[in-house]
Amino acid sequence: MLRRVLEEFGLFLIPFALFLIYLVLAGRNPLRRVHWDAHLWRLILAGLAVVIGTLVYEGLFSERRAGGYVPTHMENGRLVPGGFR
Repeated sequence: MLRRVLEEFGLFLIPFALFLIYLVLAGRNPLRRVHWDAHLWRLILAGLAVVIGTLVYEGLFSERRAGGYVPTHMENGRLVPGGFR
């Protein structure tokens, strides 16, 4: 689960990294806040769009399992452990 959160956070940071590269290539100092203030909301929205787009894409086109998770249950008086089947 942590891996999934870190992947999505990395995808969220893509627009910020691209803007940082743009600032460096344009010869501006990327550490000055004045360059970021005007574009901050657009970068946040772009990052959210990337994350939502990847979640939708993976939800639509990822591999489907035939079975699912079966919780722990009782059969004939015995406890049967749960798991993916």
